[in-house]
Amino acid sequence: MSLFTRVARSRLAAWLTVAAAIVVGAIVFGLPKPDNPAPVSATGLSVQWQSTQVERLQDQLPDNDVQPAIVVVSRDDGSPLTDTDRTAVTDRAGALGRLAVGGQVSPPQVSPDGTVALLAVPLDTAGGQQAVADEVAKVRDALGGLPDGLTAAVTGAPAFTADLTKVFEGADLTLLAVTAGVVALLLLVTYRSPFLWIVPLIVVAATEQLTLRAVDTIVPAVGINLQEGAVTGIASVLVFGAATDYALLLIARYREELRRDEDRFAAMRAAVRRTAEPILASGGTVVLGVLTLLLSEQETNRALAVACATGVVFAMLSALFVLPAVLVIFGRGLFWPFVPTVGGPAREGRLWGRLGAAVVRRPLPVAVLSTLLLAGLALGGLTLRTGLSETEQFRVKPEAVAGAETLARAFPAGTTQPVAVLTNPAAAAEVTRTAAAVPGVASARPGVAGTAVAQVDVVLTDEPGSPGSDRAVEALRDAVAAVPGSAPPTVAGTGPAEGALVGGTVAATYDSDEANTRDLRLILPIILVLVFAVLVLLLRGLLAPLLLVLTVIASFFASLGAAWLLFDHVLGFPALDSGVLLLAFVFLVALGVDYNIFLVTRAREDARRAGTRDGMLSALRVTGGVITSAGILLAAVFAVLGVLPLILLTQIGIIVCIGVLLDTLLVRTVLVPALAFLLGDRFWWPGRIDRETDDAAEAATPAPAVAARD
Repeated sequence: MSLFTRVARSRLAAWLTVAAAIVVGAIVFGLPKPDNPAPVSATGLSVQWQSTQVERLQDQLPDNDVQPAIVVVSRDDGSPLTDTDRTAVTDRAGALGRLAVGGQVSPPQVSPDGTVALLAVPLDTAGGQQAVADEVAKVRDALGGLPDGLTAAVTGAPAFTADLTKVFEGADLTLLAVTAGVVALLLLVTYRSPFLWIVPLIVVAATEQLTLRAVDTIVPAVGINLQEGAVTGIASVLVFGAATDYALLLIARYREELRRDEDRFAAMRAAVRRTAEPILASGGTVVLGVLTLLLSEQETNRALAVACATGVVFAMLSALFVLPAVLVIFGRGLFWPFVPTVGGPAREGRLWGRLGAAVVRRPLPVAVLSTLLLAGLALGGLTLRTGLSETEQFRVKPEAVAGAETLARAFPAGTTQPVAVLTNPAAAAEVTRTAAAVPGVASARPGVAGTAVAQVDVVLTDEPGSPGSDRAVEALRDAVAAVPGSAPPTVAGTGPAEGALVGGTVAATYDSDEANTRDLRLILPIILVLVFAVLVLLLRGLLAPLLLVLTVIASFFASLGAAWLLFDHVLGFPALDSGVLLLAFVFLVALGVDYNIFLVTRAREDARRAGTRDGMLSALRVTGGVITSAGILLAAVFAVLGVLPLILLTQIGIIVCIGVLLDTLLVRTVLVPALAFLLGDRFWWPGRIDRETDDAAEAATPAPAVAARD
């Protein structure tokens, strides 16, 4: 077959690959969107949790879809309300009646110190989050025109729902724009080419959009409720980061092969062949890692597992099929002004060569100092606190939080979110008396009642989600469950209750924190075993995989400690959100091991020619630029989560950002090479390196360096 014929066929294959990708994309975008399943509960917890059982039993109560929006009125200077102020509030209660279920609002309640008045406006919450947000907006609009010096804020469960919905309005577009901008800037700096950065950016952006559309179909199709916002935001960032990392690895190897082969199609085939194993191993590790979230008690985490796994699969496919086809279509000129030529000079990885030479001279002190540095950073987490109260969830304070804080200064802090105790109607009076005597309870009174179940409304003295609130929920559950004959009807899927059940938003938050603790204990060891198994299969040994897993664990604790010092002393965050630890661990372990995979697979390849010591040194020099670029890019992309005003997402973004930087700049660059230099061929134990023959080694001699910036 002539050279011309081979080139023609290769070019045709590239165009057909691009056409096939476009067809697949069109098919995905044309898929029908199934109906989003109803959430298993407001918190996403199963019926085995007491708060979910209460939620199900409340369906048997009259007006179970009615929740009060709490209007809080106070003077700007904090002084007591005047008679004129109170009259204005009473008049406004009449105007709010047209928005309330039942057409009227009870007279205002004034705090004992006279500084705050509150109005409870019952709203219909059956229409979903957006409908609730619209009703709350109407209440807020109706509060305009109060006398000078008065401030009104709407809080309570409907208001928190409305403000959370508002947080994510336009969030997808903002996140996409900022992420794409960060990726474009870093690609431009990495390649220093006016054209090359455009191709991977377009492919990665298309992959991200394809992922989000596929997620809209796949997640509901497997029976999981998809709550857009946090789930799609994290999945979007992960796809951008992973797909760009794979693109950097492929392009670096392609440029290296272009210095060996005049035929760009042959160079690309060699590049894909050499990078397929680390990309598949890396992507497979991330997929397995995030799929462990399917074991979570939280429905949102299960949705995140499916969404992220889908995205990483698309990222791998785009890196191994679509991106190579597009690159060879444009040819060598895409790299201008640094066009690689056969035998031409390469931009040598001088920095990484010098660093490797320094490590190889003193591997033991380097390994010890690196370990001590990681341990020192991890000590920052000794004072770590977890669990945010309801008013601490937002990085930017919304009106619902401001209203709750004003209310808490004059009324019991739990007034905004009463605890719901469900019991047998015959025992309602005794349950009310028992609940009122529990420490941490400000008041208890009978609520709505049906034929088979009755509710007791309990107000706690401490702010919802605070440690004092959690202790009160525990004590309240123990106390009311002990009331004879207080058990409500059995909820489907559970056994008979021992006594009255405690639920509502405050108890549901407590249950969510407990569920996060259970998830940590279950999922953490599983993901470590899975990552270890992937590394064993990839490296065909035991010692190297074990060391790599241990370095990733050390990196996680170091990043957690460093991040907590930042949160506590710089950003002023009161605590970590209870869901952060699990998600940060899953992403850091799955993503952090990627760079070790990129380095060690290249080291194993080069060790066949030069031995473990020189093979690791060569791999460090050759991959240093591209892996550092990939790590900095991934860290920056996760930091973009901070543009969203939820502390949960900000904390995940910062912890993963710090962890990826540690993996890239310390663990992969210094610690892992030092361990390999110390152990030599034993690094691969019980496997071994089969040395290539002289002829094969000469044919496989790598180019002077990878085409990536130091």
